[in-house]
Amino acid sequence: MKHFIKEINVKTAGASDYTATLTAYIPDNAFAPEEHKIRPAVLIIPGGGYEHTSDRESEPVAMKFISEGLCAFVLRYSVAPAHFPQALCEAYTALGYIRENAAEWNIDANKIAVCGFSAGGHLSACVGAFWNAPWLDEYIKFDRDQIKPNLLVLSYPVITSGEFAHKGSVNNLLGDNKVKEKLELISLEKQVSSDVPPTFIWHTYEDGSVPVKNTLLFANALLEHDVPMEMHVYRKGGHGLSIGNHMVNQNTQIGEKHMSSDWIDKAIRFIFEEVTHE
Repeated sequence: MKHFIKEINVKTAGASDYTATLTAYIPDNAFAPEEHKIRPAVLIIPGGGYEHTSDRESEPVAMKFISEGLCAFVLRYSVAPAHFPQALCEAYTALGYIRENAAEWNIDANKIAVCGFSAGGHLSACVGAFWNAPWLDEYIKFDRDQIKPNLLVLSYPVITSGEFAHKGSVNNLLGDNKVKEKLELISLEKQVSSDVPPTFIWHTYEDGSVPVKNTLLFANALLEHDVPMEMHVYRKGGHGLSIGNHMVNQNTQIGEKHMSSDWIDKAIRFIFEEVTHE
């Protein structure tokens, strides 16, 4: 497996001195049957309330994806005091970089998913909602087809800035610029269009940090715009479950798994099977 880190330098208004990094996990086609294998890829965007980026939603997730034959990339993006759209522009730059190198890394350039957790789920949903927005021209030099995600995988995502908002994420993302227009822009149930890619989304009913209503609001918007989607709501479990085993939960014994842990197997099937939405 090839493993390397690339720095991502994008500057927007209000950017911090933080340099985003993209860590790549590229399986080697070492075995004869896989010599010319072309793989889907997934850009993993960990959560952390736009305050930090979570370790448990980073490499453990990448390891699971590559064990099932995908190429995986982890984006450590800018957080507060950097504000919107700094992290979003970093995510698009990461997508453009992956596509630029798709042939070299045996990646299917038409099968690149973005997988985000919590606030990283919000950032991932932003990637799906805004990839063709005209205001990006100021920051992004890639052609829009280069930064378009083919699929979204959203894990207990922050979606709304309204009644069911995760206020910490909203505050960190906007800082002092919480004017009505910005709050509307980052409330993603209001930004869904038919251009959002097919979406896999999951949550737990008991999530006390980011209410499950976030997922339901986004899912309803996808349905209203005829965007193919798959949704799973697990009856038990709090926030930040990641892959739901002992690697990410110190209170879980080896071999034990949370009931939600099968989400990633379902998501992998979704990535391999879902036809790109036109």
